[in-house]
Amino acid sequence: MAELAYTEAELMSDLPVARPHVVAGRRMHGGFDADGRYIPPRAAGRERAIADWTHALRQRGGELFAADASLLTGPRMPNLEQQRLLLREGIGVPFWNNLTTTGKIEGRGRILAEMQFPDLAQIVAEDVSTMAIGHLGKGLLKAHGIDEGGEPARGIGGHDVMWFVARDLVFGADAYPDVEPPESISRPEAGRRWMPELPAPYEGLLSFLMNLLMIEFRAEIGFASTQAILRTPDLFADRREAAEEAAEIVERIREDERIHVTSLRLYLGELRACRLRTVDGGTVSGAEVIDRFWSGLVNWATVEQPRLAAEQQRLALEPLFDRHPEGARIRAAFDACSDLGPARLAQAAVG
Repeated sequence: MAELAYTEAELMSDLPVARPHVVAGRRMHGGFDADGRYIPPRAAGRERAIADWTHALRQRGGELFAADASLLTGPRMPNLEQQRLLLREGIGVPFWNNLTTTGKIEGRGRILAEMQFPDLAQIVAEDVSTMAIGHLGKGLLKAHGIDEGGEPARGIGGHDVMWFVARDLVFGADAYPDVEPPESISRPEAGRRWMPELPAPYEGLLSFLMNLLMIEFRAEIGFASTQAILRTPDLFADRREAAEEAAEIVERIREDERIHVTSLRLYLGELRACRLRTVDGGTVSGAEVIDRFWSGLVNWATVEQPRLAAEQQRLALEPLFDRHPEGARIRAAFDACSDLGPARLAQAAVG
């Protein structure tokens, strides 16, 4: 019979590695086996536990939450071809900024290792002690957070440092000024109740998990695009080997993120299969609550947010075009491969 109760030590345990993960003198998490294959961090107990809990969920008639990155449509700015165009024209700031802000956003994820989350045993009618959702505060979210933000006290970088190393491989250190990411990349939730039948702290936790899954999906699309740029043969011509190594670092990040996505889909799948205690003393189907919130989040992430973000990014590019001696030509070529329609594009260009 599969083991369904795990200790934090088990969920944080590492697989053995033949050599550590070091690039350009920077130590990062994970390592490599004797054949040079990348070994993700904290994978020994966590991967086994996720597989066991998934099997148990299916035995109860449930399933992983049915969502993946393919649901995210909408314009991107710059899109893949636009980013390639900018780099070919010597405009590297947008790609540098993208790599920098991605690393900083990943680093913020370390808060998962430090936050105190409400105990779902208090709101889920079923026994959660042998479910993944019964282990969120017993190592699962801590492992996720350390994956993102590393272990600075031990000199081991997480995804934040991996992005900075990849960036510096292709641009060199301090090639452009530092940049800060937006304060939040989740859907604004302040002051709104989407699950009023639940106590507010638990609504906050469920909202957090679903927003986190959506962020992971958006990241997957962005990471794949970044790899395609790094592997474009005519870009970074004087640093081709470094660019290929940077693309490999991104692939290692993507491998790490797969367990995050699977874990989040498992948490939500378990919650959908349970009944949740309501503020009026009754219960409500987890599926009803989860699906209602997710539907609104998907609308924001696929309709509202992408177009607004693309328009804002297009406006931010105007000064770069204005300063370039061939700015008018580059602007026209850039807009010719835009994901925005003509009317939206014209509006975005003038603010």
